[in-house]
Amino acid sequence: MKISGVDIRPGNIIEYEGGLWRAVKIQHTQPGKGGAYMQVEMKNLIDGRKTNVRFRSAETVERVRLDTKDFQFLFRDGDQLTFMDKDTYDQITLSADMLGDEAAFLQDGMDVVLELYDERPISVQLPDTIEATIVEADAVVKGQTASSSYKPAVLDNGVRVMVPPHIASGTRIVVDVYEKTYVRRAD
Repeated sequence: MKISGVDIRPGNIIEYEGGLWRAVKIQHTQPGKGGAYMQVEMKNLIDGRKTNVRFRSAETVERVRLDTKDFQFLFRDGDQLTFMDKDTYDQITLSADMLGDEAAFLQDGMDVVLELYDERPISVQLPDTIEATIVEADAVVKGQTASSSYKPAVLDNGVRVMVPPHIASGTRIVVDVYEKTYVRRAD
């Protein structure tokens, strides 16, 4: 589907110079002289390269629709991650590099969504939040009880997050996977 260069939105998948790119950030600019344009930061879905491209309103790009399928994460074997199709029970093994930093948040049995292009996996979407246990948390500094002060903590998956002062080691919390931030205490 062709769209105008100024209609690109974050998250859109577009075909550009023979590759598949996801729009990460956009900035619409309307200078005093000349026509308006859209400055788009894009990430290549195949090799992970990033680029900034300026699209004018007269330019058109091909917007790509990806197929999505529900998978379940089974296990990690070194740098390889194994997932199972929830409909056919077929297994697929992907490199941990495809997920980047989010791979640390995978938990056995976790439901994920794979985005496919021509039956080939392009990306893996994890749930927005997960529950994790704090294994190491700094002690509260006396006088730092204001609600805006946070302290560093390490989760059971090795990821470091900032948590409120009242959260101690051994506490289960809910963490935003993509922002790597504390959301709330787990129930």
